[in-house]
Amino acid sequence: MKIKFLGHAGFLIDDLVIDPFLTGNPKAVDKPADIQCKYVLITHDHPDHVGDAFDIAKKNDAVVVGMYEVTAKAEEAGCKTEPMNIGGKIKLGGWEIKMEMAFHSAGVGAPASFIIKKSGKTVYHAGDTCYFMDMERFKEYSIDIAMLPIGDRFTMGAEDAAKACKAIGCKTAIPIHFGTFPFLGQSADTFKKLCSCDCVVFDVGEVKEL
Repeated sequence: MKIKFLGHAGFLIDDLVIDPFLTGNPKAVDKPADIQCKYVLITHDHPDHVGDAFDIAKKNDAVVVGMYEVTAKAEEAGCKTEPMNIGGKIKLGGWEIKMEMAFHSAGVGAPASFIIKKSGKTVYHAGDTCYFMDMERFKEYSIDIAMLPIGDRFTMGAEDAAKACKAIGCKTAIPIHFGTFPFLGQSADTFKKLCSCDCVVFDVGEVKEL
């Protein structure tokens, strides 16, 4: 699975992009026009997660996947959409996409996370969330890679993210949502020390095969 870190909480995973916040992101190295994809997933409608999703989707004739209320906005913007809600599952191309809970806030709809599968690999993108006990249930998905926010203040910090990693039982953890702005935690060092599995820290714009 080819994974590119777009910065903040954004990733390009093969032909699927999640939370592409590029314009206005001080750490981003890619521009919306650089992104090629077939599917655009949005965890919730805060600006640092919706980001350039609609523009990227329209440029690529890609499908926007997200909470019903978020995809309604995407439709108004001229995007193709696949609305979902927490607990639901859809299949698109070679992807299986499950929407799960997250605990945060949102302008419309509700915050969510995604568990996505392709070619025998399962990835959990937590979106913005605190640590919650139901993460124990995610073990049933046999998660290979977990993308977890560690920046504190608006999400869980490094210590709680390490608890989440253990609860989920993932094989690899990727820290996200840190270092973008001064009011977020600036380093993944603490999380890396506390992490119960392999911790892979991406530089912005970096591509890895996982």
